[in-house]
Amino acid sequence: MVWNELAGMIVIGIGVAFDFLGCLGLLRLPDVYNRLQAGTKCVTFGTCGILLGVFLMQGFTPTGIKALVGIPFVLLTSPVGAHALAKGAHIFGVKLTDKTVVDHYAEDRGNKLTL
Repeated sequence: MVWNELAGMIVIGIGVAFDFLGCLGLLRLPDVYNRLQAGTKCVTFGTCGILLGVFLMQGFTPTGIKALVGIPFVLLTSPVGAHALAKGAHIFGVKLTDKTVVDHYAEDRGNKLTL
C-alpha cells in the first residue's frame, strides 16, 4: 500500500468517526438546537475529512479534484443552513430544553418575533 493511500484511509476513518458521532448526537441530544450543533459541527468535519481522504487517495485526478472542490462548499453551506434552521425554529417558538439556563438570542432580539 502506498503512503498516500494509507494516509487517505486514516483521514477517511477519522471522517467516518466524526460522522458517526454527529449521528449519535442527533439521536441523543435533548432539543433541536443541540441536535443542530451536533449535526453541523461533527458532520461538516466528518464529510470534509472523507473528501480530503478521497483526494489523498486519488490525487489530482478528476475524482480527487472534485473532492477537493467540494470541501469549501460543505464548509460554507452546512453552518449557514444550520444557522437558518436554528433561527427559524427560535422565531417560530420551538422550545429549548428545560436544562437551558439562558437564551441570549431572545435577549438580543428583545423578545420580538421578527424575521
